[in-house]
Amino acid sequence: MTDEVGARPAYSSGTVGAASSLVGGLRLPADKSVAHRALLFNAMAEGECEVTVARPGEDVLSMAHVLQALGAVTSIEEGPVGVTRVRLRGGGTSKAAVLPGSGGETLDCGNAGTAMRLLIGALAGRPASATLIGDASLSSRPMERVAAPLRTVGARITTEDGHAPILVEGQRGLLATEHELTVASAQVIGSLTLAALSAKGTTNITVPGPTRDHTERMLAWLGAPVRREGYVTTVEGPAGFKARTIDVPGDISGAAAWLVAGALHPDAHIVIEEVGLNPSRTGIIDVLRDMGADIKVASDGPTEWCPEPVGTITVSGGQPLRAIDLAGDRVADVIDELPLIAMAMAAAEGVSTVSGARELRVKESDRIECVVEGLRAIGANAEEREDGWVVSRGSPQDAAVRTDGDHRIAMSFAVAALTGVAGTVEIDDPACAAVSYPTFWTDMEHLA
Repeated sequence: MTDEVGARPAYSSGTVGAASSLVGGLRLPADKSVAHRALLFNAMAEGECEVTVARPGEDVLSMAHVLQALGAVTSIEEGPVGVTRVRLRGGGTSKAAVLPGSGGETLDCGNAGTAMRLLIGALAGRPASATLIGDASLSSRPMERVAAPLRTVGARITTEDGHAPILVEGQRGLLATEHELTVASAQVIGSLTLAALSAKGTTNITVPGPTRDHTERMLAWLGAPVRREGYVTTVEGPAGFKARTIDVPGDISGAAAWLVAGALHPDAHIVIEEVGLNPSRTGIIDVLRDMGADIKVASDGPTEWCPEPVGTITVSGGQPLRAIDLAGDRVADVIDELPLIAMAMAAAEGVSTVSGARELRVKESDRIECVVEGLRAIGANAEEREDGWVVSRGSPQDAAVRTDGDHRIAMSFAVAALTGVAGTVEIDDPACAAVSYPTFWTDMEHLA
């Protein structure tokens, strides 16, 4: 499906219908969770390095531009096939393992919640001030979950009713302490860990459930005294570490769109290469397999250029899917992929449920409301609950879908239409997919 000129994918207009087949190979944009950390941590490190990011989304570019404003990024160069190389010179131990920059900056994080939350912790131990701002969506997201525990160790952080803009007045001599968090959030862990690197002594951060371990994995790879054991992250400070060149792997959250599409379409065979396979991120594979999907994984493990395991995922269609109930730790494992999983639930035999996912209410949109509203619009049976939903198969129909500018909502309902779970779908803001997946529509054209 192409437009008249051929330079712009026709699907990018926001109108998506069923494809006759989904076949091909893909290499995805770089994992934005890893890319954020690769850029920021190297900006805090001692020395120079290069971070290679394939087809970065807007969120990753927001982090790069913030670090450029602080003087840590020396160049951003786009190479062939969308590969961007970011060169950094970190502040290093001469700055107590914090960022360079003269202080007083206003730093625009765009839509990148990960960037804003990590930067709060990184700046907290830096003896200068900065104000973090973002777009309307980011400015509505809760930031006290980061600011409040940082204040207990001496950080000076001012929010506006718990939201951005956020003034961080960095302080030397933050305190080491025991953090007992009530929310299992990798972003909060990451922010507290970065602040703890400038504190004297041992900091322990305990969470009530599983989270992604990208922060601990990468900081340890860079030489920082940071480790994760179970639900506890331990930091020994003050500490510096060395910059290191890194090649960021493909984003498994982007792969999730094609894993669901491949599982749903009766004539699908999709091969996704060089994708990150961090065990804390592969819950989507386990969920789809439990529903009956045919998915194979070949892992190459970590390499010299990346602390994350990398490999190839293959998904083939034609298998009937069965209902599933998701709660507790399983929900935490797939929190970002739940809108896509809802599309699989709408195609499965039986009634599926999600509970314990209240966090979806404060993402880029209220994802519970958007998912349920969209499912009803495309003909599925869906009931909204405070912390999740109940979904079963209905009769596919044409629909207009409201995204609230949320990239994951847009991609989820595009997948529903592409695979026949919906009729033809009109997505109100297809461009929002570029926040995390700038080539989503092009890749859809390639497969369909």
